[in-house]
Amino acid sequence: MKFEKVLPPLADRIRPKTLDEFVGQEHIVGEGKPLRVMIETGEIQSMILWGPPGSGKTTLAKIIAERANADFYQINAVLSGTKEVKEVIEKAETNLKYYSKRTILFIDEIHRFNKAQQSVLLNSVENGTIILIGATTENPSFEIISPLLSRCQIFVLEPLGVKELNTILERALTKDEILSKFKIHIEDRDLLFLYSGGDARIMLNALEIALKIVKPTPENEIFLTKEIISEAFQRRYFKYDKSGEEHYNLISAFIKSIRGSDPDAAVYWLARMLLAGEDPKFIARRLIILASEDIGNAEPYALTLATSCFTAVDYVGMPEARIILAQVATYLASCPKSNSAYIAIEEAIEDAQKYPELPVPLHLRNAPTKLLKELGYGRDYKYSHDFPEHFVEQQFLPDELKNKIYYRPTELGREKILKERLENLWSKRKQNKKVNK
Repeated sequence: MKFEKVLPPLADRIRPKTLDEFVGQEHIVGEGKPLRVMIETGEIQSMILWGPPGSGKTTLAKIIAERANADFYQINAVLSGTKEVKEVIEKAETNLKYYSKRTILFIDEIHRFNKAQQSVLLNSVENGTIILIGATTENPSFEIISPLLSRCQIFVLEPLGVKELNTILERALTKDEILSKFKIHIEDRDLLFLYSGGDARIMLNALEIALKIVKPTPENEIFLTKEIISEAFQRRYFKYDKSGEEHYNLISAFIKSIRGSDPDAAVYWLARMLLAGEDPKFIARRLIILASEDIGNAEPYALTLATSCFTAVDYVGMPEARIILAQVATYLASCPKSNSAYIAIEEAIEDAQKYPELPVPLHLRNAPTKLLKELGYGRDYKYSHDFPEHFVEQQFLPDELKNKIYYRPTELGREKILKERLENLWSKRKQNKKVNK
């Protein structure tokens, strides 16, 4: 099936224009429900729409703007920043001052804004210069700053069920200017709904792709088999969310590329995640973990840089945060690697679980009272700084583990220096043990 002209996506072509056309979310837009009352009375307040992808957040925002007779501006927090927000606020001030007209600012994925970016909105929301509608897939209690949250009403949207998806599908087949010209037969609607995961936009996008794969019969009939539907979902981008398979695939490829010292692959997978809308702070957290787990003492500065990366990303936000993430990812990929610290703590935890009650040697115990001193706590402890090279041989592990070595540094990067020093100390310990014998 070929379209005669370039058209907007099917999801946009059949987007509801009124509340009566809107499907689902009866708990907030049904008769007498809070959001519907707000829209019908025209008393629109700033709000946060919290729900999964494809549940109707953008559609509701546009319906609200239409009913409110307000100027409507839409930005995406992944692609926009403080500059764009301030520009809208300036236009809103002009609208209100000279034309007594309200302005609605719809910010999709508002949770992607950092604290500073969100703070820019506070005064304008407070004094009514703008009506903010924020859309988020994340819990606003964690992702939206408290002062802004207190100025907004929260409406929770639910995933669409089979009934709602079927209603939307029927509208597409019968009302769309292109699809309504054909008799479209879908072999297994339930399969289409299953693959959609409650996301109407994904369902409609996949339907559109499926219709491009097959050719209509001379009678203008189109038959969509199970195989065609499955192929359509394979051809579209993976659904990328925080519990989806592609989310874990991409972050896995990113981490493994850095571990494998390939900065080019690392920055490619980073770009893929950012374009898919991944939270930059999630990526920054993973870099902090990687800096210790896979680089460790081969380059101790890696941890400092990764921690600074998280702070900078939190301060700056997208889209500039992409530059910071790229700098740190490429540096970490280029660093010498060591997992010695990771192995050390894993082995130590294993022994700590195996021997959970081994006593601390008396000379290492704290002795804050006279009684404890009389019991031998702290006796014979040797203060390392009182000895040459600030080192003196003494036992720090329990007797059962006294010969155990957990940390085995590599000969890579800065860790090579640590290894040489420790080997020198181990040699002295062995010599001291022979002398003591």
